[in-house]
Amino acid sequence: MTWRTRAIALWALVLVTLGMGAAWVLVIEPRLNRTVADTLGRGEYELVMTGGGAFTEDTLRDGPSAVFFGFTHCPEVCPTTLGDVTYWQELLAEEGKGPLRVYFVTVDPERDTPEMLEDYVSWAPGVIGVSGDPAEIDKAIRAFRVFTRKIPLDDGDYTMDHSAFVLLFDAKGRFDQPISYGEDTDRAMAKIRRLVAG
Repeated sequence: MTWRTRAIALWALVLVTLGMGAAWVLVIEPRLNRTVADTLGRGEYELVMTGGGAFTEDTLRDGPSAVFFGFTHCPEVCPTTLGDVTYWQELLAEEGKGPLRVYFVTVDPERDTPEMLEDYVSWAPGVIGVSGDPAEIDKAIRAFRVFTRKIPLDDGDYTMDHSAFVLLFDAKGRFDQPISYGEDTDRAMAKIRRLVAG
């Protein structure tokens, strides 16, 4: 092997090593270190908000917010959660804070039009209904990693099973933490206060 051949081989090895290092730093390592907070709510979905406007991942960057997935024919979880949200908003108002922006995203776009959602959430302060094309709803369900399943009923109708937590997002649109269904008010408010103060 000549000196020139060795030099070319050495330079090729250096370039391959640099390329692998760049791939690690720019692509592989960031993907390995991404957390749920970095990815939850991120995606290419575009939904319709009651009152107008599009709901996308950028919507979450407009200030602290909460996202809840449900549907208007929900017998218990959704109205109870809206009641909890109303109480949280009242407590924030008493403290001179809020209201927290809350997005109620339907898991039942076949029945839940924006008009129906607007009526459904109208009594809960700060809550905005979100609906859209079923394919876009499916994208949002995947982006927020919520569970949903259509359940046929004996009378030919159906209901929906779905995740029952409220997801909190900070002012930069980054997932903060969840509030579980039926969570103690003091614990829920501690999370919300920390969110709006941050």
